[in-house]
Amino acid sequence: MTPAAFLIRGLVAGLLAGLIGFAVAFAFGEPHIDDAIGLEEAAAAHLTHEEMQAEEAEADKPGMVEISRDNQKSWGLLTGMAVVGTALGGLAALASASVIGRLGRVSARGSTLLVGGIGFVSVALVPFLKYPATPPAVGSPDTIGHRTSDYFALLLVSVLAAIAAVVVARRLSGRFDGVNAALMAAGGYVVVVVVAGLLLPSVDELGTFPADTLWYFRRASLLTLASIWATIAVALTLLVGKLYDDATADAERRALAASL
Repeated sequence: MTPAAFLIRGLVAGLLAGLIGFAVAFAFGEPHIDDAIGLEEAAAAHLTHEEMQAEEAEADKPGMVEISRDNQKSWGLLTGMAVVGTALGGLAALASASVIGRLGRVSARGSTLLVGGIGFVSVALVPFLKYPATPPAVGSPDTIGHRTSDYFALLLVSVLAAIAAVVVARRLSGRFDGVNAALMAAGGYVVVVVVAGLLLPSVDELGTFPADTLWYFRRASLLTLASIWATIAVALTLLVGKLYDDATADAERRALAASL
């Protein structure tokens, strides 16, 4: 039950999650991105000569490489999903290794599954609710830096609040039963992220973008995130459970051998 053993299993689970996330994103998200690109190209046909020159100058900047749409939604998407999924799986595995045995009577499988659930809520769901994904043709290029920094600020607050909630729940479990301790810690987490969400600026740059296309794209984005985290949680729970069973059986054999 070493951190390295957890990490290896997390990387495997994360890679599998990335592959499944790619399949979901390709099937449900890419068609709506194609629709958004079509709208963006249609709008470009009405640009003035000066605006066209500005866009061409931006595209001709040193270091800018044009990648075909076919490569973007195939190998590019697959590579990105595999890298992100593997990284998330490794982080989830290390988090699981740090909490197993420290959550009262929660088993190794239960602790790992709990980490997956908390990871989805704090890393994916909460930031998405405030700053949902947007397809091409939505949002001003001039504000992308501010929008990105605001998103990561909320992500950081959410993750730190989730870690604090776990620590608080563990300490409260000595005074209250497990359910009440978990509910109080979860309530504190909700208060923190709600306040952070209210303090951070909102983004409203949709313009005349079709509401149905935006809805379908965001639904697909959330489904992709859910599929990645669900795969990490389930696969890592199975792998860690097997690791725990093997370690327990080995310890029992060693104890039996020492007693003879």
